[in-house]
Amino acid sequence: MGPTKQARPLQAISLKGSCDIVTEFFKYGVNTILFQRGVYPSDDFHMVKKYGQTVLVTQDLALENYLDRILIQVNKWLLTGSVTQLVLAIIARDTRVTLERWVFDITVNEPSPGGPTAFKPEAEFQSEIRRILKQIVSSETFLPNFEDPTVFNILAYTKQSADVPAEEWVDTDPMAIEAGKSQQVKLRSFSTDVHRIEAMVAYRYDE
Repeated sequence: MGPTKQARPLQAISLKGSCDIVTEFFKYGVNTILFQRGVYPSDDFHMVKKYGQTVLVTQDLALENYLDRILIQVNKWLLTGSVTQLVLAIIARDTRVTLERWVFDITVNEPSPGGPTAFKPEAEFQSEIRRILKQIVSSETFLPNFEDPTVFNILAYTKQSADVPAEEWVDTDPMAIEAGKSQQVKLRSFSTDVHRIEAMVAYRYDE
């Protein structure tokens, strides 16, 4: 009787590995939002394969460099557990009125004391990420069309102990939408062994 094949046991993802996965998700999530909401011209994007599907990524070098700088810092904050929320705010260029807030809450999964450790397969959280990106794409069905040119800003909510580079990040207002003019839609979430990301979008709704 020949030897039997043994399945390789699942291993818990490392903190750095989880931080890289979350950072990469933000990269593709932000690009998808900017494309779908027309903040940048569609010609500025090209298709790449990621998470087993086609996603659109900017070819605008200035935007690419800007996002890279932000994501490098976000990755550092994730490693130290200093960041609790990222927000992509879409703003009317001329009036500076906030039209949408894409909110991503970040929590660290606390292990169960004395409980069994369940390791999450990569295929599972990649499937969860695919579902979030598909929701962003399908948001066109319920989000209002923008009538005026828009710009965007990325806000990071950090703990007081966070090391914040003063030359790149400044305190700002939350760019909130007035309660009486805001509609919210909760999106799907995804998690690794270390992090959980909850997503939602709030949009201005003028009757």
